[in-house]
Amino acid sequence: MKPALLANKPGYPRNWCELPIGEDIKTLLEGRLEELCRHFFGYHLVKLGDLSTQLALRSCPIKHVVTLTDQFNPACSLVSSSHQLPFAENSVDAFIVAHELDFAQDPHQIIREVDRCIMPNGHLVIIGFNPFSPAGLLKYLPINRHNVLHEARFFSHLRISDWLQLLGFEIVELEHLLFSELFFARKVNQQSRLQLWAQKYLPFLASIYIIVAKKRVLPLSLIKTRWKPKPSFSALGASMRVR
Repeated sequence: MKPALLANKPGYPRNWCELPIGEDIKTLLEGRLEELCRHFFGYHLVKLGDLSTQLALRSCPIKHVVTLTDQFNPACSLVSSSHQLPFAENSVDAFIVAHELDFAQDPHQIIREVDRCIMPNGHLVIIGFNPFSPAGLLKYLPINRHNVLHEARFFSHLRISDWLQLLGFEIVELEHLLFSELFFARKVNQQSRLQLWAQKYLPFLASIYIIVAKKRVLPLSLIKTRWKPKPSFSALGASMRVR
């Protein structure tokens, strides 16, 4: 298993158009997030990264949405590094992290910062590329070397889930989407027989996964000592009279 920390920062897509069939992926993710985000609650939601900021969440109950990127763009409301979030501890109710870990130099630090800022029982959505998909295998072949997917890290959902559980997150949803090799940028019909069959029988070969996690915090309670009744009498020691 390769280490998560890289010496150099990989290439980073600033727009969904830079990914193969990126607009189709964006539309597909927005449809799934519309269902998943209905269960979110709270006051503040943060979209982390350029790709996350461009996802529309029409049915999310959280109305105050902060879009954060490391470079200014018209869709951004806050400029900051995802490795050092400018939020107080326990101040954010939900995070959307779309492919931010796939193109991160230190994904562990991003998750630690999210863990620091998220509220107890807050929701975290992580979207990533599946290394066991055809796209994950083609990444290691000299095909379309200019494709930005060659820069992607392709962390498995098992590895991401392990990181989250170590920080006290509970995985509440896991979905696999889009069965495609991606590198050839072929249009995919999600309602085709092949897609529906693969969705049912081969979910582990999907190109993209969505993890929905919830931060669990166990409340601390004082341990009281058990009450013991005091005896109504006490034994006296033997006394000896001295002349």
